[in-house]
Amino acid sequence: MVIEEWKKSGIATKFPTYRNSALITTHSWQKGKRQDDRAEGLWRINDGIYDFTSFIDKHPGGPFWIRETKGTDITEAFEAHHLTTAPEKMIAKYKVRDAAEPRIYTLTLEEGGFYKTLKERVREQLKTIDQRPKKKSDLIHLGLIVSLYLLGIASAKYNSLLALVLAGVALCWTVIVSHNYFHRRDNWQMYAFNLGLMNFAAWRVSHALSHHIYPNSYFDLELSMFEPLLCWVPNPHIKSKLMRYVSWVTEPVAYALAFFIQIGTRIFYSLRHTNILYWHDLLPLTIPIAIYLGTGGALGIWICVRQWLAMTSIASFSFCLIGLNAAHHDPEIYHEGDANREDRDWGLFQVDTIIDRGDLKWSQFLVLTHFGDHVLHHLFPTLDHGLLPALYPVLYQTLDEFKGHLRECNHIEHMIGQHKQLLRIEPNPRAPGAGK
Repeated sequence: MVIEEWKKSGIATKFPTYRNSALITTHSWQKGKRQDDRAEGLWRINDGIYDFTSFIDKHPGGPFWIRETKGTDITEAFEAHHLTTAPEKMIAKYKVRDAAEPRIYTLTLEEGGFYKTLKERVREQLKTIDQRPKKKSDLIHLGLIVSLYLLGIASAKYNSLLALVLAGVALCWTVIVSHNYFHRRDNWQMYAFNLGLMNFAAWRVSHALSHHIYPNSYFDLELSMFEPLLCWVPNPHIKSKLMRYVSWVTEPVAYALAFFIQIGTRIFYSLRHTNILYWHDLLPLTIPIAIYLGTGGALGIWICVRQWLAMTSIASFSFCLIGLNAAHHDPEIYHEGDANREDRDWGLFQVDTIIDRGDLKWSQFLVLTHFGDHVLHHLFPTLDHGLLPALYPVLYQTLDEFKGHLRECNHIEHMIGQHKQLLRIEPNPRAPGAGK
């Protein structure tokens, strides 16, 4: 079948099926990926087909990762989520055959390439670095959780607008820091992500398995889920002239409603199609309950619910203001349709889709709460953010060897670049790493 020119992907040989869905959700993304990935109903790693059915409940990272990826190609996810060599040796006994067809993805993970070289050096570096920053991350996370409840109670009890705003910001930061945990094996901290009406299980798909693996491509669910309100793909077939300019108007509305749209979409899909709700979707209700109990029930449940909804809207706006202007959207960053780097290494592709926040690196708190150290986080998502600063020497060394470049800017520059990207429809003809 001939692919229309505008649908040709820079990282795959086909246009993703899920993008033809009437309602794009994590479930439709997974369903489309199972149709596209040539995994033959099992799990695909490189050109091998594996049957991990008996391993689902034994997986050290928790059953979710194995169960939810059945029927898909997990090559890059497997590589990025396992730093040691043990898993690669262990999976050999689960291989059932070679794949009948080649992979649809054109990114590479070759021995001696950028990512594998960097990964080996990081593995050695981790043996000697100070592990104490991990405990600091845990304390920051716990402190934010406590503060959001206390500030929420104070905002209602004293009818304080300042406390309400601070409670919303604390909720936003709690959600962002909790994202530091859902990339890893199951832990209690990841559940705090759900306090913002989103769900860590859904984000393990949309963020960890989609965005982290295929950033700024047609396969990136975090691009498609914002369309048509916001569209960063520089393609006039997807982004009309009206959409380009109207997006500047709809943007603040989308920011304030993003958390509510997430839960609303999942409820709608669950009622109309397949249930994608979990028991832990009820965790956000602990906030209005805490406000009600903390004020002695004097204000009434509906006032407490109103405070909670206002908190959540502030948190939603803050989350988008930080997250959508954190790393990925600028005319100088690779997006689907732009010219590709000649070296198709998956790690270099990650670097090309990011401009880091250079203004955050002095503070572990700011890095945690503002998606800092983004390149290293994309390359090694299971590592605590507190450990990432120690890896910069080997990152710079490896980038120099493979003609990569770590770009940085501040938040204001990112905001300007992100709005320029919303307007951009012409692809960049110069490939990353090609020189001026």
